[in-house]
Amino acid sequence: MSAELKISRRAFAGGLALLGLRRPTLAQGFAGLGETADGFSPVVPGKRFSFPTDHGPHPDFRIEWWYVTANLLDAGGTSYGAQWTLFRQAMRPGSEQEGWASRQLWMGHAAVTSARTHRFAETFARGGVGQAGVEAKSFAAWIDAWEMRGSDQTDAMTISPLDLRAPGADFSYALHLSADRPLIMQGDGGYSKKSEHEQASYYYSQPFFEVAGNITIDDKPINVTGQAWMDREWSSQPLASDQTGWDWFALHFKTGEKLMLYRMRQTAGHHYASGNWILPDGQARQIATADIDLMPKAPIEIEGRKLPVAWHVAIPSLALSIDCAALNAKSWMGTGFSYWEGPISFSGSHAGVGYLEMTGY
Repeated sequence: MSAELKISRRAFAGGLALLGLRRPTLAQGFAGLGETADGFSPVVPGKRFSFPTDHGPHPDFRIEWWYVTANLLDAGGTSYGAQWTLFRQAMRPGSEQEGWASRQLWMGHAAVTSARTHRFAETFARGGVGQAGVEAKSFAAWIDAWEMRGSDQTDAMTISPLDLRAPGADFSYALHLSADRPLIMQGDGGYSKKSEHEQASYYYSQPFFEVAGNITIDDKPINVTGQAWMDREWSSQPLASDQTGWDWFALHFKTGEKLMLYRMRQTAGHHYASGNWILPDGQARQIATADIDLMPKAPIEIEGRKLPVAWHVAIPSLALSIDCAALNAKSWMGTGFSYWEGPISFSGSHAGVGYLEMTGY
């Protein structure tokens, strides 16, 4: 392995503190998320999004990702989860170069989770040589044999339909995603603040995907249906230097609503939180930090870290008070950088399923 490739892998691993993006301080993760972003494009309020163009890459920004999580059921009602993520990182600012001179690095993560097992895989690629990339029109995102692909029938305003595939050594999946409602802008028209300072990202979601397809675990195929959530986000400096990681929720309610919540953890406490309450018709309402109560519970030890795999979530303005539990408490992504990511269910004032991601522990 070349020295350059070793450095590239460390940059990703150290960097993904986010979903990591996530090391010496975990917030500096993926591409140094909390470091100054001199030379990269800034995230500023008032951006006008353009589709399908913004479904594609933004190489002038330091980092971005295409992220899908799916809550699935087999014919007997057994629960599963699937994750597919493609990350792009610019190693340095400046004009893009062709071929092996490309300044872009790519990383893919895929996982399948059940109550009994959590399978995951990771792959890396250099930009410029066709091994990984994203095309906006008709939409296609790929790294090696993993792909999220549209067609001439894919609607740019719903980014639907799509086919999602990831073959691994001991798992695989092939899922068809379809949605009939427009994309949801997170934050202020897609400008998503991550602290009380200037840290922010451009962020939109498609939380209304319906899913049908199959997963395979140890060569056993399982037909599944369910719901999926896609996040699109890019930035050059989304974390402040005193932020150690985050806790992120994407929730599907049985009554049709959706809820996105995140908490950016500060070293001195007073964590920064934000949320978006999404009605079944696609109308959305932003939720302020002061109205969000996220209480971690039931910490367990994984790989020498203590993580809260159960949470209480309260939002008084929505009369919402729920308890969240992991389908599999050991949903640890033991990738080059490590984090917790897995399906959850919740009950209380409301009920449903979703996904939880915890980074920086």
